Amino acid sequence: MTKTTVILFFFLSILSSATAEIKTLTIKSDSRPMILFEKFGFSHTGHVTISVSSVAVSSSSNAPNPSPSLLGFFLLSEESLLQVLLETQQNSHFCVLNSRYIQHLFTFSELSPPPLSRLNRSYPVSSPNEYSLFFSNCAPETRVSMDVITEIYNLDRDGSKDYLSAGQTQLPSLYTVFSVLYLFFLAYWVYVCYTNRRCVHRIHLLMSGLLLFKALNLICAAEDKHYVKVTGTPHGWDVLFYIFQFIRVVLLFTVIVLIGTGWSFLKPFLQEREKKVLMIVIPLQVLANIASVVIGETGPFIKDWATWNQVFLLVDIICCCAIIFPIVWSIRSLRETSKTDGKAARNLAKLTLFRQFYIVVIGYLYFTRIVVFALRTIAAYKYQWVSNAAEETASLAFYLIIFYMFRPVEKNEYFILEEEDEEAAELALRDEDFEL
Repeated sequence: MTKTTVILFFFLSILSSATAEIKTLTIKSDSRPMILFEKFGFSHTGHVTISVSSVAVSSSSNAPNPSPSLLGFFLLSEESLLQVLLETQQNSHFCVLNSRYIQHLFTFSELSPPPLSRLNRSYPVSSPNEYSLFFSNCAPETRVSMDVITEIYNLDRDGSKDYLSAGQTQLPSLYTVFSVLYLFFLAYWVYVCYTNRRCVHRIHLLMSGLLLFKALNLICAAEDKHYVKVTGTPHGWDVLFYIFQFIRVVLLFTVIVLIGTGWSFLKPFLQEREKKVLMIVIPLQVLANIASVVIGETGPFIKDWATWNQVFLLVDIICCCAIIFPIVWSIRSLRETSKTDGKAARNLAKLTLFRQFYIVVIGYLYFTRIVVFALRTIAAYKYQWVSNAAEETASLAFYLIIFYMFRPVEKNEYFILEEEDEEAAELALRDEDFEL
């Protein structure tokens, strides 16, 4: 096994989040030297059950028949992976199945004889840690086909199986709490819109829809994780989760872009360049959600899994950059308008509002993309739920701030100003330091 291969799978194991569920996988004519199946955080009552059937091993015409002991399954922690890398550096022909740093499960030499070639075994995990489940093929020029069923879980105190990783078992409760908070938020927002219905614009209706689909998305996430935790399968809740997630993300980026342009509450139309931003962001979000489904519903065992991760990351970065432009355009347009229309105080208020909106959006994107990823990377496997809690808390704070800033009220503090503010506003607008 080459050093490059081990390094590649080291980064794959970092990229992949801890998963669960009872999974049925099919491998066909695969020649990869290592296949990462799952990553899971075990408690002291952890178990791994692997069922392998329809196994077929084929070699090239010039290669001898491989030894069954060169193909097998094992568990590996991230700490031990570094040790395996050192062993590979010392010997380029080293087979990871012979490493003393892995938790060996079985090799193909233990399979039932052909034509059945199957095995079904359960293994206890006595040392609590986060492990990656690998299949290793140390026989060069050898292709493997097989059907694999994996069942990975921890046992609760009452003896029931918990199919969620040790760091994710709190997620159903976490998502339930936030879904309730968003439902209360939605009810209050509807009340505010009703009591100030003369000031309600179309953007406020879109914001209501955003809250609704955010709450539905969290409800489905909670049910999805609950059924996976108890039964090992999502019972269809994952389909609803992805549907509401797609609608929610598209609405979120659309609302940010439309608020950034001042649509409906400052002007009734979109300029051509602003329409182009929406025409770029929405299709890209469709692609991002397709990548999200592939990443979530398959796993690192498929050959293009790393590519789909890169697609999702790239598209997300492009969308995050694209939604900033309308805010910057609005700020520049307001600065130019303030020099000619004689409404300095009103323009200064609008500039202040959009500048604050710009800062809030940048802070939200930075926190949810960089800080949350850092938390997910550095947190101990038992506390992976903390990154989810931080992300949902930041999202709720972002929604609260934005909805407060652009709430429908008759006397908006940003737009209703006294005449005596004009002189001070003119001085402020002349100040060239009033920039982002």
